[in-house]
Amino acid sequence: MSSQGKWICDGEPKNNDQSYVGTGSHAPQENYGPDCSVCGLPREAMQKKTVMSGKAVKIPRFSLPMLVAIALLVLLGGGVSWYLATRDNQTQPVTDNGTLTPTSPSPQNSSAFLSDTASPGNASLISQGEKILLDTTSAKQAGAAAFAQQDWDQAIAQYQQATTSDPNDPESKLYFNNAKARQIGNPLTIAVVVPITPSENEAKEVLRGVASAQAEFNASPTPANRLLEVIIVNDDGMGKTVSLAEDLIKFPSVLGVIGHGVDAGTRQAIAQYEKAGLAVLSPVSTNVTSDATGQSILKTISLTQQDQELLATYLQQVGETLANYAAKQSFPASVVVFYNSDSPYSQALNAQFTAALSQGKGKVVKTVDITANPSFDPAGEIQSATQAGATMAFLALSKNKVDSAIALAQANAAQAENPLGLIGGDELYNPTILIEGGDAIAGMVLAVPWSWQPNNAFAQEAAQIWRGRISWRTTTAYDATDALATALSQNPSRTGVYQQLNQGIPISGTAQDFNLFNQIPLVKAVPGSAGPTGSRYQFDPVQ
Repeated sequence: MSSQGKWICDGEPKNNDQSYVGTGSHAPQENYGPDCSVCGLPREAMQKKTVMSGKAVKIPRFSLPMLVAIALLVLLGGGVSWYLATRDNQTQPVTDNGTLTPTSPSPQNSSAFLSDTASPGNASLISQGEKILLDTTSAKQAGAAAFAQQDWDQAIAQYQQATTSDPNDPESKLYFNNAKARQIGNPLTIAVVVPITPSENEAKEVLRGVASAQAEFNASPTPANRLLEVIIVNDDGMGKTVSLAEDLIKFPSVLGVIGHGVDAGTRQAIAQYEKAGLAVLSPVSTNVTSDATGQSILKTISLTQQDQELLATYLQQVGETLANYAAKQSFPASVVVFYNSDSPYSQALNAQFTAALSQGKGKVVKTVDITANPSFDPAGEIQSATQAGATMAFLALSKNKVDSAIALAQANAAQAENPLGLIGGDELYNPTILIEGGDAIAGMVLAVPWSWQPNNAFAQEAAQIWRGRISWRTTTAYDATDALATALSQNPSRTGVYQQLNQGIPISGTAQDFNLFNQIPLVKAVPGSAGPTGSRYQFDPVQ
């Protein structure tokens, strides 16, 4: 990037005839655009002598809320199960007077890559386009090599070729737009933290939503012609969540973060974001409401104040929805419940369903903990449940037990007479179950936070872009990125982003149907060509 137009923000609050008020001291920051990427002070503020008023300027301090919406907590890496397993009394760093004090990142060369300055062991998990974190091709490798050399023309050409060859790949599309943003210079930089290593499919679904929002934003850039750049961060599940957050905080170009779950590591990471004044908005933790005119608004709420009530409400709704469905199929319902006791999410789902079913809808004739016996026998358990009078099986299993869910479905299908009806929770909404389950999962019904609808304009457009149906992860990631980009365009600084999100950001309404406290959508595995590659089944909404 050319150094023409470079200027240095001294990081000191201003209160002069121009009324430039900063957000607190920070180290000198190199900038290329009209405003400081850390505090938001305009370039011309550096040309004025700092004149303090008769008393010290009071600098506002902000305590960034941990963001949550139960509509999405369970999805990215099993958020609810993480949370229920790790609820604790962790405290957030505060000052003596009880307020959170933002810290200032060290100055960085704005043309550098975050991976160049990352903590030891983290560099391989971070990319702006200079390395490949997902599936690789020759075009992607060539694009990464060119990106690393800051050969933007070649990087754009190679990544464009990669997106043409595989339109379903979000990584290539993100890096393609990153290269264009870098070529123009002074991009608006955000980061998205996804669990590529432990949950690649879910990570891709989130990245597709981010990539769609980035492409739309960059098609109509800000008046200053600043394009959106997205850093991909792979939270590999190896205990690096906090150190990755610290790397993002120390890189001043990062103006906002998307992603994370709500496990213990995430809670510590968000405490660090709060101290630094860096907004974190998760596609698995967004709250969508409506204003007086009906406009969909994305707004942050406090996890610390509402998490227990909201989480309990969500799981209760899932249990009631599935219990009602079971009762409609055969009244009174007779259900066997399969769960795994090593997952608090699975335990809670079992408890909520059992409680709901006991309210005059039927009974649980047998409960099976699939982790209790190392030599768990799916066929034997299905046969035993049938003999006990079960007509339906509730697979209240966590995400890491998809293979067990498939084994149970196959054992059930092999039962020549009276196979059980299969129902389950959102963590079984997974491409693997459609691909490997085959005919055995035909008719399986799942309760999920959002279901694809044929008349949904956003879903239709996204299906054309990504060559297949999208999930709620893609939809909510799009909304989160759209909101963050909107906040950036209005005030491209860390504090400015928080202020906008705290007030609420209008969104396109793609997630306007997320009202899980009234109804949980149901989907059914049916024959069709809209499922993942290798599957003859797809999930359709239950009408």
